[in-house]
Amino acid sequence: MAAAIDGAISVLDRLQHALQLQDPAAKCAAVASLVIDDDSCVKQARKQARVRVAPGRPECLKLVRPRDVPVRGLGSSEGRAALVHAIAHIEFNAMNLALDACLSFGAMPASYYEDWLSVARDEARHFALLSARLHTMGHFYGAFPAHNGLWEQAEKTAHDVLVRMALVPRVLEARGLDVTPGMIARLQEVRDVETAAILRVILDEEVRHVAIGTQWFRWCCEGRGLEPNGTFLKLLADSQTRIRPPVNWPARVEAGFNLDELPADVGLMRLRSE
Repeated sequence: MAAAIDGAISVLDRLQHALQLQDPAAKCAAVASLVIDDDSCVKQARKQARVRVAPGRPECLKLVRPRDVPVRGLGSSEGRAALVHAIAHIEFNAMNLALDACLSFGAMPASYYEDWLSVARDEARHFALLSARLHTMGHFYGAFPAHNGLWEQAEKTAHDVLVRMALVPRVLEARGLDVTPGMIARLQEVRDVETAAILRVILDEEVRHVAIGTQWFRWCCEGRGLEPNGTFLKLLADSQTRIRPPVNWPARVEAGFNLDELPADVGLMRLRSE
């Protein structure tokens, strides 16, 4: 991945090393250094057997069930710190997911790996912004409990790159497009302009991440002779996944969504909002 790479094993080793690092700062630094500059390495790496590895995370981070994560209001400094921590946890997991998208699926075009490494670098930068914000608020990543839902979805979709592209970037990351504007508005109400500014950066850049998922989902569909809209709806139904309001339709359009691949109730809701 760096200039001194000699072969495909180094490519995979660097990816696995970054994914398994527990220290957030070290992980972000390792991810920032992952740059594809030798197409021959990628072509060789595509042929390598994929070995899935568990992501590293800080030992102090306590993982609980989603329903056991405390809900705090934004009217207190503790509540705002908990929100920043929750979003930092999402970005940390998103960084791991982008690395795993490279490691888990072989035989993809070189641009696939370039795309997902670029996403990993973005997520690392987002995490670093939120981590720094947490420190100014008197906390650190691992200070609050979190759940493992994002990585559990990686496990559930590890068998098929088409399913991964549909249900991770086009569902989980797309959900961020939907809910982030509301969080920004609420933070502005409580005059936390610093956190709001960070979320604006993340929102703008997450559109590209979802668009990358859209591109590769449709690429997979085309290669298998599948109709993308119906395939996406079937995957939503099979996984019992429902898209709920609010829906940030302009951002979703920018990320490649179209009305025909949204469930009927969501499409109707969008039309009523126009």
